[in-house]
Amino acid sequence: MNKLQSFQEFLATQSVQIPVADFIFNLFLAAALSFILSRVYVKYGGSLSNRRMFARNFMLVTMTTMLVIAIVKSSLALSLGLVGALSIVRFRAAIKEPEELAYLFLSIGIGLGFGADQRLITVTAFFIIVGMICLKGISHGFQDNQNLYLTVSSREKEKVTLENVVDILKKHCRSLNMKRFDEEKDAIEAAFMVEFIDFNGLDSAKSELRDLSDSIKVTFLDNKGIY
Repeated sequence: MNKLQSFQEFLATQSVQIPVADFIFNLFLAAALSFILSRVYVKYGGSLSNRRMFARNFMLVTMTTMLVIAIVKSSLALSLGLVGALSIVRFRAAIKEPEELAYLFLSIGIGLGFGADQRLITVTAFFIIVGMICLKGISHGFQDNQNLYLTVSSREKEKVTLENVVDILKKHCRSLNMKRFDEEKDAIEAAFMVEFIDFNGLDSAKSELRDLSDSIKVTFLDNKGIY
């Protein structure tokens, strides 16, 4: 009987008062670090998606994670309730590139650290990770001369194939790096990072790509101008 009573008391929700001043201080720290992370992602990220728009989610994800952890860390019952709630809520966001998921995990990690009131280790780990990202981005920037993002999409897979697109681009590009390739039942979409020899090469490649099919869509995005 005593064991059962002790176990029930262990599971019971404890009314533990969270220090408001410490919570607010941690919340501001989490917001500051997530803001820095968003700037780092916009500047050094390699994703082809809209990085500015995606980076806006970091602060919300970080602060929400911190709030949840700060509430449930004092009670096993609340923790078990959180597991049940997360089994109901499912996220359907399309994460097409692993880099996006890595930054989201880092945002969640910041929220977990501050929610558990581990300020020093969280701040230290954050700046070490960000420092490594910046060093990698700077060194990669000096070596990478590719200057355009190119996206080719079409609804006629029979006429527009990946091999045809690559063959055309090879003739006019100094360097070519495929970043993403999506294929559906009746459509394909390929994304490249390219460096054209000159403007005439860009224009010629565009004309040859359009000759493959009337349904083809070609999009150019300046790598240096997206910031």
